[in-house]
Amino acid sequence: MNYTVPTTACSPSAIATPVLYGAEILSLSASWVQNFTLYVPAVFNYNHGDQSVQNVDFCNVTVTYTHPGYDDRITVETWLPYNWNKRLQSTGGGGWQAGRWVLSEFFMGGAIGEGYATTTTDAGLGNAVQPTAWALKSPGNANLEDLRNLGYRSLNDQAIIAEDLIQSFYGIPPAYSYWSGCSQGGRQGLMLAQRYPHAYNGIAASAPAQSWPELASSLYYPLLALAWAGEPSPLTCELEFLTDEVVKKCDPLDGIVDGIISDIDKCAFDPFSVVNKTFSCSTTGKSMRLSRAAAIAAEAAWSGPRTTRGDFLWYGLNLGADITGFGVASGQNSTDNPDEWFNYFVLRNQSFNILNSSHEEYDWLFHLAVQEYTDVIAANDPDLTEFKEAGGKLLTYHGMADPTIPTKSTEAYYRAVRQVIPDVQNFYRYFQSPGLGHCSGGRGGQPTTLFDALRAWVENGTAPDSLPVKVNATGGVEQDRILCPYPAKTVSQSGNGTFRCVH
Repeated sequence: MNYTVPTTACSPSAIATPVLYGAEILSLSASWVQNFTLYVPAVFNYNHGDQSVQNVDFCNVTVTYTHPGYDDRITVETWLPYNWNKRLQSTGGGGWQAGRWVLSEFFMGGAIGEGYATTTTDAGLGNAVQPTAWALKSPGNANLEDLRNLGYRSLNDQAIIAEDLIQSFYGIPPAYSYWSGCSQGGRQGLMLAQRYPHAYNGIAASAPAQSWPELASSLYYPLLALAWAGEPSPLTCELEFLTDEVVKKCDPLDGIVDGIISDIDKCAFDPFSVVNKTFSCSTTGKSMRLSRAAAIAAEAAWSGPRTTRGDFLWYGLNLGADITGFGVASGQNSTDNPDEWFNYFVLRNQSFNILNSSHEEYDWLFHLAVQEYTDVIAANDPDLTEFKEAGGKLLTYHGMADPTIPTKSTEAYYRAVRQVIPDVQNFYRYFQSPGLGHCSGGRGGQPTTLFDALRAWVENGTAPDSLPVKVNATGGVEQDRILCPYPAKTVSQSGNGTFRCVH
């Protein structure tokens, strides 16, 4: 049964100012938004499905505050629906944005469409898409306070402010509180489970960038490998062709030819084996031979960064992921990949360009980045004991064709948690989705029922043993499949179109 409020409740004078320890509230505004209508597609509504929001009334409450002495200014925006389901759904960000970003309207619109109170924070970064606007306080001085706000501090603030506003507006606290996010939002969700284990009953943290320093440092490795080899950037169509060759070889390994690599563990491919092979470039329409540069970029993307001695630094992308971002269009000389991590944060020198570094310099900078920023922004602590003991539930999905965040990093984190808490399946389940891109997209299935499964687990104790997905198989034919909680695998039952989980 939904909970309603009088229309007079939505005004600054009627809503109590939130109490936030260690902060000073600078302003609070409140106004009704009436007949809010929005179509929310699943591709912009991670952890959820398509939703048509029709004529929803909600109170938009915006709170701005600062941590005295830190010279920050953080804004939390909270939508309180007139018809409330007595639950909070906090939403996260993407890339370098904590929230209040281009997809927030979809995330929050979908939430209020289902009756949730919902909230987002900008972590004091305003509407800056990239960190160039705030990364340095002055030449040589990184803005660590804003980075800490992005990393963790604003997340607990957001939860406290939202719950205070709900208590004031409705007169009761939320019966359940949830977090929903992907990528940066996934990292935020894991950070909440680690640092603030009592903030939320349930957390959906998909495709999480939990090891941010390693991830940010690894993005340049394929481009550096080309520079070290003295090779120009390959064409995007070359990398597209290489990916097609990988799929052609590894797609059948799971017993189903559908244009999707499902059994990554069995997939092996040497990109140098097809150097000089002739193919038709999709962008020029002309025949060409695959270059050695394309093989170098692909091998580096798949292996992940290695030291000069060949030692592991971080995970690479799965074979079959889209690696065309490491190539250039026909007629271009090099990729447009500005260095925002090493120059602004690691060396704090705007003129530094990582792409001019030697392999030895890269090794040192990689380790320096991890040493300096793990405590600030990484969310890779595997000890989730307090979150488990608080009764929290955590669900994660990750596309196995993710071109941005290696699936293996999420897999490794889950295994690390299992080392600390052997019965991890009782509160945390992780689903790998073959063929799925970053949060959405690709041929693989996007788990649009993940949040519903999380709520059922939190409120009814029903743990999800599988998740339904729809995949776009060869020929554009949509098929029903299931995803299984890692380490279980999805297998076809005698080719009859049904699937089951095998442990």
